[in-house]
Amino acid sequence: MRRSRITLAAVAACALALSACSGAGTTGDSSSSEGGAKEITVLMVGNPQMEDIQKLTADHFTKSTGITVKYTILPENELRDKVTQDVANQGGQYDVVTIGAYEVPIWSKNGWLHELSTQMDADTAYDKADLLKPMVTVASGEDGKMYGAPFYGESSLLMYNKEMFEAKGLTMPEKPTWQQVADLAAKVDDKANGVAGICLRGLPGWGEGIASLTTIVNTYGGTWFEKDWTPKLNAPEFKEATKFYVDLARAHGEPGVAQSGFTECLNVFSQGKSAMWYDATSAAGTVEDPNASKVAGKVGYAYAPVNKTDFSGWLWSWDWAMPKTTKKQDDAWKFISWATSKEYEQLVGKELGWSRLPAGKRTSTYSIPEYKESAAAFADITLESIANADPVNPGLQERPATGVQFVAIPEFQDLGTKVSQEIAAALTGQKTVDQALDAGQKLAEDVAKKYK
Repeated sequence: MRRSRITLAAVAACALALSACSGAGTTGDSSSSEGGAKEITVLMVGNPQMEDIQKLTADHFTKSTGITVKYTILPENELRDKVTQDVANQGGQYDVVTIGAYEVPIWSKNGWLHELSTQMDADTAYDKADLLKPMVTVASGEDGKMYGAPFYGESSLLMYNKEMFEAKGLTMPEKPTWQQVADLAAKVDDKANGVAGICLRGLPGWGEGIASLTTIVNTYGGTWFEKDWTPKLNAPEFKEATKFYVDLARAHGEPGVAQSGFTECLNVFSQGKSAMWYDATSAAGTVEDPNASKVAGKVGYAYAPVNKTDFSGWLWSWDWAMPKTTKKQDDAWKFISWATSKEYEQLVGKELGWSRLPAGKRTSTYSIPEYKESAAAFADITLESIANADPVNPGLQERPATGVQFVAIPEFQDLGTKVSQEIAAALTGQKTVDQALDAGQKLAEDVAKKYK
């Protein structure tokens, strides 16, 4: 990462896919001058926690501060393209954006973000010390300052429908292997009645299908690059993991797996159309919400499946960040501090339900009695998975860059997405896994030349 720089040419290659949702409040004068209407623009990913904050903003944040928030909400892949375009090119369209553990260290080094540590330290009510250490680490730059404020944090786990398992007389181990999961998927698969054995992400995108696949690669002993930047996509371990993933998805996965990402799998599992789902720990809150899920109260949780490693969960946070181009730092910070505060979590619990808290970022969250009760089935697994996710050594060999489910270099945004397209072709039977990974190896070799 110290030797890497993202080029504007690479950024310009990103697609501008825009399907915005109007935000809370009315659009008024964007001036923050005294006597004028105050407005900030926020670009965020369309996950359930973000949809919740949109619902709560006008009646709470805007009412108390006078600041209207104009939201743009996009699917994950589109969000990443849009935010990269705007922030890297200094477009200045947004005052606050959601980015993650991949972007923060790279973008802060490039000087694209305001640091937030100063405001956090000055605001005693914010209680920066309450933030979970792994989330502070992934939201910080190389200088040790925080450039992102965690909205929620996550690792990954395996969710399963207890009723379906009990009907088959099956038991899920607390720490299953991937082979055990495959064997269970074959037994609970009931496609005749519209129920898949397991739901897995296959949607192209480095943060979609590649996130799940890379955790499997790690625990099978594979890696994208060795310590000296030698690409290993067509190595035996990477191939074995990918063939396992493709075979499992094709045999027992949900229909249209190559078009299924987080949102699609959340819908499939919540509607009782899949017996298992491997994905983010943050999904559990929505799965347990009876207003959003038909399987609430019927779900069991296990640690991310393994093969050769003790743990294999990923590490991620969705962070609120402030682009350097904003001219409304004070108003933007008021929003960020509200959205990541203890008070906001209490608001979500009381207004929308305690399982829906944007958790995984604060120690105090796990001491809230109502949340402890609603999250009893998955809270401990979430915290332990976050604590054991190792972005430095997530597999069996040393890595040249950090990241569990990604490689923290600017080029991975393009590399991971292109490789994911190759994998999607294998999922649909258009290519073999060998063909897909041979193509991916060539792409990785081009990237490696910049670091050798």
